[in-house]
Order: sequence, then C-alpha cells, then structure tokens
Amino acid sequence: MAGRLDRRGLAGELLAEFAGTAVLILFGCGVVASVVAAEVGDHDSIAWAWGLGVVLGVYTAARTSGGHINPAVTLGFAVFQGFPWRKVLPYVLAQTAGAFVAALIVRWNFTEILAMADPGHTLKTQIVFSTLPGNGTLPVDMWGGFRDQIIGTAILLFLVFALIDTRNMAPDANMGPFVIGLIVVAIGMAFGTNAGYAINPARDFGPRLASFLTGYHGAWRDQYGDLYFWVPIIGPLLGGLLGAGLYQALISRFLPRPEDRDIVRPADPDKNEGE
Repeated sequence: MAGRLDRRGLAGELLAEFAGTAVLILFGCGVVASVVAAEVGDHDSIAWAWGLGVVLGVYTAARTSGGHINPAVTLGFAVFQGFPWRKVLPYVLAQTAGAFVAALIVRWNFTEILAMADPGHTLKTQIVFSTLPGNGTLPVDMWGGFRDQIIGTAILLFLVFALIDTRNMAPDANMGPFVIGLIVVAIGMAFGTNAGYAINPARDFGPRLASFLTGYHGAWRDQYGDLYFWVPIIGPLLGGLLGAGLYQALISRFLPRPEDRDIVRPADPDKNEGE
C-alpha cells in the first residue's frame, strides 16, 4: 500500500532499539535487585546476567536496527562506520526509553523486597538502577568514576569494532552478539568496582530517571553529595569514541582490503585449472 511505512524503516529500527535495550535492563537491573536487596547471588552473578542481557538484547534488535542498544555504540558507528547522523538522536531516545520502561518494570516487580531492604529508598538500593562511584561504598570519587567510564567504554568499543570488522576475524554463524556479551562479562569482572561499569548512557540514565520518579529522590547525586548523573553519560560517549578511534588507528588501517585477500586466497583444489 502506497505510503505505508516499510517495517524495516526508521520506526521499526527505533522499536527494535527500544525492545533490545529493555531486554538488557530487565536482566541487568533485575539481577542487581536480587543481589543487593534479596542477597541472592554475588558480583559474578551480576557480571554474567548483564552480559547475557547484552547477548539477548542484541539478538532481539540486530536484524532490524543493528542492535546498538547503547548510545556510545551508535555515536561510534556514526563517526567511524558511516551510520546516518539523522538516526543518532532517534536511536538514543529509543534506547533511553527502553531502559526507562524496563527499569519501571523491575522497580514494580521488586517493590516489596526493595522496601524491606531499604525503606527510605536510599543509595543502598539506588545501585539497583544506576551507578555510583565505588559502587557507593569504596573510596572512589566522581572523577575516579569518570576516568573509569572512559576506560571501560573504550575497551568495549575497541573490541566491538574488532568483532564486527569482516576484514578481521568477525565471528561466523551469528555468534557476534554472544561474543559481545562475553566482553561485557569480562569488563564487569575486571572493571566493575570503580563505577559499576555502566559503559552505556541509556542503561544508566533511563533507570536513574525511573528510580527518581518512584521514590529515590537522591538519584542524581553520589554518596558525597556531588551531582553525578552526567558521569555515566559523558564518560561512555568520550570513551566510546576513544576506543573506536584506537581500533581504526591501531588495527583497521593495517588489515588487508577485500581485493587483497582475494589475491592471496588459496586455489580451490576441487576446481580444474582454467575454469
């Protein structure tokens, strides 16, 4: 029908980013609620659930939108991979909305447990939804968290670019999202202490807003009283650009071009010479 929006058009892409990011947050914030409020599981449980959330979120959205589910990824693709700039803001808004709605679902589902563990809805359980320097307990300040977010997201984007580069050794058989999820697991285990490894502005801001609107009135500040919400937004955006740029400078420009690989490809022994 003339005028009907192609299901693979921008509207479909935005719905996919919304859904994929929502899947990520359902598993990510859900596991933190279980560990922090119900004391079920540990740090490794959190790292694995966030990683699996990434796997499932990317699989949900990848065929339609590319499965960015992270504004830092979207920005990196726009700067270095030719992703259309006109789609950047809509993608970011869809990702943030997906994170916000999913966080509301987690907040509702864990209402009783959160109230029992933290009746005043303080920073003790705020970390279910958003990050804090030193996870709210260790001696890391706002600038330490900012540094951590730049480094963590730089690692993420460097490795994501390595995995999607078909001139490199991109995973076959649709295994890319699974390996990307393993990257997030590794970052969580290795770099999850200083600032909770948000490494994704939508992942942090959407749930932070949801928690603020449902009783966590200190959501915008850290345990020192500093305005902290901007750190997991600006840090990942800068870190993502840094990591993507480093991949381009250190790896991508030295990889063989497709035509170069064709030149050195071994001959097929099953074909007769001259075919």
